Amino acid sequence: MVKSRRVQVLLILVVLSFLMIHFLPCSNNAHMKEKPSPVHILILSSWRSGSSFTGQIFSQHPNVFYLMEPAWHVWVKMYQNSANVLHMAVRDLVRSVFLCDMSVFDAYMSSQKKKSDLFQWETSRALCSPPACDSFSRSDIITAGNCKTICGKYPFSKVEEACKTYSHIAIKEVRFFDLKVLYPLLTDPSLNLKIIHLVRDPRAVFRSRENTMADLKRDSNIVVGSQKTKGEMGPYNTMQVICKSHVAIYKAGSQAAPSFLKDRYLLVRYEDIVRDPLARAAQMYRFAELHFTPELQKWVHNITHGKGHGAQAFDIGSRDALRVSQAWRKTLPFQKIEKVQNVCKDAMDLLGYRLVQSEEEQKNMSLDLLFAQN
Repeated sequence: MVKSRRVQVLLILVVLSFLMIHFLPCSNNAHMKEKPSPVHILILSSWRSGSSFTGQIFSQHPNVFYLMEPAWHVWVKMYQNSANVLHMAVRDLVRSVFLCDMSVFDAYMSSQKKKSDLFQWETSRALCSPPACDSFSRSDIITAGNCKTICGKYPFSKVEEACKTYSHIAIKEVRFFDLKVLYPLLTDPSLNLKIIHLVRDPRAVFRSRENTMADLKRDSNIVVGSQKTKGEMGPYNTMQVICKSHVAIYKAGSQAAPSFLKDRYLLVRYEDIVRDPLARAAQMYRFAELHFTPELQKWVHNITHGKGHGAQAFDIGSRDALRVSQAWRKTLPFQKIEKVQNVCKDAMDLLGYRLVQSEEEQKNMSLDLLFAQN
């Protein structure tokens, strides 16, 4: 009887040893090889604030899958609604994109859609390199023009396929006016969301919006309502809403911010980027947990130290970025500057933009006096 029990015990030990030897190492290896969770980056800004260029700083990184303003499709499809009403639909679309679930576009695009039907798809290096396009390498710096010519024929399914192969997913969006709308994404365990809040001097934004008024008409109508975009005060009404939204976002992100926002909100001024592009790009990359490669350092320097004048409103080519950023001082009448300063005073005070008091001061004040250092 005792011998029989000993045999049973020995058999059990043999079985347990077999299981430990053959299954536990496999389980550990599977755990070690588990793919790390992607980092999700939302570049939160407003129109004509340098956000397309800032988006390119991320798009050109070989570890980043980038989309430019995917919520454009929501606003085009549901243009009869206000920005506040559309917030939830925009948020849901952004969350799906972060999770690489591109079926969300089915509600806003044709069932026969192609990759090239996606808004500004060619500005995404990830959609211009494998597996979304075989004509370039992931490490290439790819211009939108070259991509659009060569990579437009691929099916829409390549968008999702490509997204799933990246460690970082970045979205540039101008259609959020309240940071609290994003709280569900910031507390979502399936996301690792970091927010870069990009702002620009309202006077420069206003001047740039004047040059693109027709292109921004539909968006302005959604922001303030079609009646408030009319007449002399129309452009200033839109600027007032934009400036108030920046104040609200900044306060929610930095002043008495909830604990889940700790180390996940970064304010960046466009003027600081163009004054010291390499330092600010490095700051944003550190925040996003990305390495600033020598190739990208060279690209950032070259694209901000060119001879271009930024004549094309939506072009992201090489230019003298610092000079272009200050063009409003020579081209915007002081009467308009006063009105912009009046409707955006709170934002300018809070974000470190100093008011100018006269036309002479407008043209002669040094940059160090115009912009407080962050």
